[in-house]
This record gives sequence, C-alpha cells and structure tokens, in this order.
Amino acid sequence: MGEESMGAKSVGAVAFVLKGYPRLSETFIAQEILGLERRGLDIRIVSLRHPTDRARHPIHEEIAAPVTYLPEYLKDAPGRVLAAWWRARRLPGYKAARRAFLRDLRREPTPNRLRRFGQACVLAAELPADVRRLHFHFLHTPASVARYAAIMRGLPWSGSAHAKDIWTTPDWDLAGKLAEAEWVATCTASGAAHLRALAPAPERVALVYHGLDLDRFPPPPTRPPAAAMTQDGAGGPVRLLSVGRLVEKKGYDDLIAALAALPQALDWRLVHIGGGALKERLTEQAADAGIADRIDWRGARSQEAVLAAMRESDLFVLASRIAQDGDRDGMPNVLMEAQSQRLPVLSTAVSAIPELIADGETGRLVPPGDRDALSAALAALIGDMALRRRLGAAGEARVRRDFDARRCLDDLAARFGLPAGRRVA
Repeated sequence: MGEESMGAKSVGAVAFVLKGYPRLSETFIAQEILGLERRGLDIRIVSLRHPTDRARHPIHEEIAAPVTYLPEYLKDAPGRVLAAWWRARRLPGYKAARRAFLRDLRREPTPNRLRRFGQACVLAAELPADVRRLHFHFLHTPASVARYAAIMRGLPWSGSAHAKDIWTTPDWDLAGKLAEAEWVATCTASGAAHLRALAPAPERVALVYHGLDLDRFPPPPTRPPAAAMTQDGAGGPVRLLSVGRLVEKKGYDDLIAALAALPQALDWRLVHIGGGALKERLTEQAADAGIADRIDWRGARSQEAVLAAMRESDLFVLASRIAQDGDRDGMPNVLMEAQSQRLPVLSTAVSAIPELIADGETGRLVPPGDRDALSAALAALIGDMALRRRLGAAGEARVRRDFDARRCLDDLAARFGLPAGRRVA
C-alpha cells in the first residue's frame, strides 16, 4: 500500500470538469471516477451546472470527491464572476487564454462561448493550489472550460470524449483541442478513428472502453426453462424492457411503430425507464397505435430500480439511430448492464453498438431506423424462448470476458500516472 499511495500522491490532485453532476444517464462517468479514486487518484469534481435529476444512483454516494459548482449563467452570480475575472487576469497564462478564446469567438460568436470563458475564469481563480491537472468529460463545453482554465494556470489538461460531443462539435474546434490536450480517451473505435483523423498525432487519442464494474451487479437471476414460446403467446406475456432518455437518437418512435406492427397473437408488455422531452409525443403515438395499455412509462429511476427491472424482464430492446443533428449513442452502458444479467438484447447496428454485440451470436442487431426489420426481430425473439436464452447466455459471457471495467480502467489509470492494480485501503 505504501508504494501505491506514494505513487498516487506524486500525481497530485486532478480536477474533473463535468457538464453536470450527478446525472442518472452518466453512470459510466461515476463508475470511472470511483474506480480511479479506489486506485488512489485525488479527484475534485467541477460541474458546470447543478443536477436536474431528482434521484441519485448509489454509486454517487460512494464517491468521495468534493464537488464545486460553477455559475451556469454568468448573470446569476455577477459578484463571483467579476471577482474571479479580476484574479484570473493576473494569472501568468491569462493573456494566452484570452487570445485562444477570442480566436474561438470569431468562429463561434455565441453567448455560449462567452459563458465558457467566464466559467473558465471562475475555475482558474478558485482552483485549489494542489490541483496539478484538469481533466474534462465531453469534448464540447466542458473541454472548452478546462482548456481556457488550464492555459490560465499553466497546467496540463486531458479528457474523455464520448458520443454527442464527438459528432456534433465542429471539426475545427475538435482539432484545436486535440492539438493542445496531452491526451484524449474515447470509448468507441468509431469515435477514436474520427478523432485520430483530426489530431496532430494519432497516439494522442486512446481507445478506452468504459466496461462494466461487475462487482456492482449480482449474478444473473435463474430464468425459466427453455420451453418453446408459442406464437399464440402461451406462457404469459413476454416482458420487454428499454432504458434510455426519450430523445431522437434513442429511436423510441421506431420502437413504438415496430411494436404496433407485431401480430396480435403475440403477448408482450413493455416497461420503459428514463425521462426526456419526447414523452408526451411518444405516449400519444402509442395511444394512436392502440398499444398504450401494453406500455408502462416509469420515468427516470435509480440504478437499483433499473437493475431490478432487468432481472424481471425477458428481452431488452434499444432502437438507437443517428439524430438529424448528428447526435448518436456511443456504446450505451445499459446494453452491457442488461447482458450482465443474462438478458438478451435487441438493438441497432449504429455507432459502437456492433463493437459490443455480434448479430445472431451475442444479441440481435437490425439497421437503425428500419421499423420492419425491428418488428420482425421482435416477433422472432418474443416467439422463441430458447433463442432468447442462447443469446442472453452468450451476451453475458462476452461482457464478463471483454468488458470488465477493472481491466478497461488500466490504460486510463496509467495515463494519470497511477501504479498498476487497485489501491488497497
């Protein structure tokens, strides 16, 4: 323990800059923070906004890092912002940060860009003296704030990119950050390829899967024998589960249309967990399709509730697609979570999902946006319990073999200068 503690101490404290904390939809970030803390990294969380979710996951209670909230809107804390700017402008790197900000502002003359610089001044002015690195999650707003503040303080900075931030941020902005950051990790091969094409040196971009902290998930439940499920629905309703925000990229309108097209003889029920702006529109679509009584919209729930629902379900389905603005999933953690419970998964061949699921082997994949193919796959899986059992078992084996978070975290820990292996308390 002595050697590991000294190694962690020499790394110094790291400020993690997040868009919001805690967030129910970002368990992968909480899992990473907790995993790095357990290896000895001294983390300070800096959030650009206060939480909007009412619930919290149990993992958030285990994280020891203190949290500082920056003013989300500068006008809401004028005294704090003015005092911070007055101190920040005396920092040795302030002029260089201001030049970088003005270059960016000319290309993106928006209030959001101004807000990022103001938040960076607050971060730089209030940053504890023992913080030796800034690390962002998401390459858009958090990376901009971390970048300007790091320049002001003369500190190294790095970060993690995920999904929307990679595909909706302008290439000029990505390229500039990749040229200055020490390194950037991302959680999908498709995202890594895109960023490496923009980086001055490909090795600055590391592919680091989040993986799943399997210690947090119990062994899968005992499921019923693989008796054939008949097309007339004998055996009771097949329990479908989907977990995701009700936003365009999750494809819930496709899922409702696919469910509505199923043969009437198939007996099924769907539970959905997650909040989102499209709730009213989707519930109206389900009512118009005549399937509203088969869908239970439960809203946002804790990870404990999600896990309980997974253990009670027969099939997990997520109809992800690319949104009109380019937003898309990376590798949704809920797919790995479902597979850890031996729950068969039906999803779409978009973004990094095929990096996790091999169609017909460890789950089922259909083309994104193809409602007919999605409906046909649903019908086949609802009507074949033996197929569901086979795919569920293969999916669980794959997750436990290739996506154990302890191994996935090794590369990231090394980049922070941490010694190998988990810290022993």
